[in-house]
Amino acid sequence: MMRQSATVAAILGLMVCSSTAEGKARFPVKVHGFVIGNLAVRSTGEKPPNGEGGAFVLGEERLRLDISGASNTGKVSFLVKGDVFHDAVAHRANGDLREGYVGYHTGPVDVRVGRQILTWGVGDLFFINDVFPKDWESFFSGRPMEYLKRGIDVFRAQYSSGALNVDLVATPFFRSDALPSPKRFFLHNPFPGLPSQGEVRPPARAENMEVAFRLYRSVSGFDVSLCGYRGFWRTPGIRASSDNGTPQAIRFYPRLAVLGASAQRNWLQGVISLEAGHYDSRDDRSGADPSTPNSQWRVLAGYQRQLGRELTANFQVYAEFMNRHEAYRRSLPPGSPLQDRVRGVFSVRLTQFLSYQSWKLSAFLAHSPTDNDYFLQPEISHRLTDRLSATLGANIFGGRRDTTFFGQMQKDNNVYLSARFDF
Repeated sequence: MMRQSATVAAILGLMVCSSTAEGKARFPVKVHGFVIGNLAVRSTGEKPPNGEGGAFVLGEERLRLDISGASNTGKVSFLVKGDVFHDAVAHRANGDLREGYVGYHTGPVDVRVGRQILTWGVGDLFFINDVFPKDWESFFSGRPMEYLKRGIDVFRAQYSSGALNVDLVATPFFRSDALPSPKRFFLHNPFPGLPSQGEVRPPARAENMEVAFRLYRSVSGFDVSLCGYRGFWRTPGIRASSDNGTPQAIRFYPRLAVLGASAQRNWLQGVISLEAGHYDSRDDRSGADPSTPNSQWRVLAGYQRQLGRELTANFQVYAEFMNRHEAYRRSLPPGSPLQDRVRGVFSVRLTQFLSYQSWKLSAFLAHSPTDNDYFLQPEISHRLTDRLSATLGANIFGGRRDTTFFGQMQKDNNVYLSARFDF
């Protein structure tokens, strides 16, 4: 942990030195960042067994440095974003390289190599063609929204033209979603009687290289994208295993291919968004392995418009359709919770700015009528000065069953507070 923190600090320090040595020459460098304190407290009075921090879901101080530079011609550039932070709940310091890449631009071609944060698709907290890693623990513990996305080490090439824009991404290094830790959150365990023995990750081999593409252009007033991906599920499957007669639970990442499309345009004084994708679960196309997700279709429709003076509403309908549901039903072990063939979710986000946008009031509500669960996140932010701001919010979960996506976290309702100083 400390070695990673020291590595990030060394990189940032080196780039600062570069800015001093070369910033006035042919490669000007910009440095800025922020200091932020985050605190989140569980409001239910529950405490995970053998967990960290008791009622505290999050307690930390972070220092961010963003360092960027480009040659005078604009052909060569670099960006480094890194955090050094102290986790007061776990009593340790650490570091996180959020982004770190070098780029080369010539004519219509832009190439970047290194850690990057990628965002595709048109959904608000519902991801179909955005197959890149997320940090759900950060989101559900109240860190700023930018921490929902994780960086990934990739080679990325982009081509732009009036006829077609192309985005190609390749990485040999798999990175999973960061799920809420059972040390700080209540989560459904499909094998409560088995000890967890870690996980099996896809090794960095040529045949395991992840590849993604996006083709996009404007068609009849729509911004249209066609996306594809070949790699692995970001969330693990869990299967029971045995080691010398000792039962255990193993996490693993099945192979996945995704093909989808999205479209967005102005409509009825607002913006309409459409997205769909087919998830091909390449290790379980028959649907007979309950530990591996079945293939599925995902679809989303959204509409955003301004309702009043600086008041915006975003409505969404999202659904997942499981393939070969009957084979999945037959394969389930006795007593296991059954997923519906169709999972539907409705969501609405309201955002209101006040006092020359120094105040921001927002609320996000997602409700699943199929799972009978919900998630609510109200938030108030205030910019005290141009550099100092504070945020107060809450994460509220509910549901009839503790096996659904939101229902399993209904003991994790929490209130979060953050204070941030930009420089």
